[in-house]
Amino acid sequence: MAELLVVGSVALDSVQTPFGKVADALGGSATYFSYAASFFTPVRLVAVVGRDFPRAHLDLLARRGVDLSGLQVSEGMTFRWAGEYGYDLNEAKTLDTRLGVFAEFRPSLPEHFRGTPFLFLANIDPELQYDVLRKVERPRLVALDTMNFWIKGKRRELLRVLAEVDALLVNDAETRMLTEEPNLTKAARTILSYGPRTVVVKRGEYGALMVTDGRFFFAPAFPLESVFDPTGAGDTFAGGFMGVLARAGTVDEGTLRRAIVYGSVMASFTVEDFSLTRLTRLSELEIEDRYRTFREMMRIEQ
Repeated sequence: MAELLVVGSVALDSVQTPFGKVADALGGSATYFSYAASFFTPVRLVAVVGRDFPRAHLDLLARRGVDLSGLQVSEGMTFRWAGEYGYDLNEAKTLDTRLGVFAEFRPSLPEHFRGTPFLFLANIDPELQYDVLRKVERPRLVALDTMNFWIKGKRRELLRVLAEVDALLVNDAETRMLTEEPNLTKAARTILSYGPRTVVVKRGEYGALMVTDGRFFFAPAFPLESVFDPTGAGDTFAGGFMGVLARAGTVDEGTLRRAIVYGSVMASFTVEDFSLTRLTRLSELEIEDRYRTFREMMRIEQ
């Protein structure tokens, strides 16, 4: 079992869906990621919050064993996001974004974070992602997430950091935008030429596609009858994915495939309630039960 470092956002989210709403709930890419990954391996978190950030949220992460030594508490307000979903839960409508202290975020790594063997660069400015890469000793695996804002506004900087990472995790729209290729399979293979050895395309309710050199693997989303809030599902998927790789301490084809399925399992729990509420009730037994069900669902008789 190896340590896992994540650099990203910790936020307060206000979300409304056809099934309810929450205000100033715990959110942020690094939050969902670290909480999910903590079920598999020790996690170290680097992010920033304001003085207004509730102590109870920090305690929640600490109880999961997340190392908060890299969490900066700055004067000002915590990053806030407000969004709304219709019955098509694949697409969020952003109502408000207030960056607060996140606007001036400059990741600072405690000394004992620098040798962490597994690193996930969550969705932040690619210049900051590159800066973090310069500060860590070469890990066994570096994975990265991004979004359309950086693909459009900082493409050159994004390609620079992509050339130095091992894996990219993005959704299908971002995959097509990054490559300007409408065919998803071709687009994923094109990204391999940018540097990463593995591309994972997150497709929400349609599952996840993994492309490596000459190999493809697809896992469907877990079928659910109750979906309340998809916020953070992609980050939870990434946390499960990276957590499994760090727990195994290796990155072979079989481990990557298991990591995809575990990522899908963790995302399936997240969407069953708002914020991290479902994850806070989650047990390792439930994770393993759903993983076994998932494998059985995918099994093909010869």
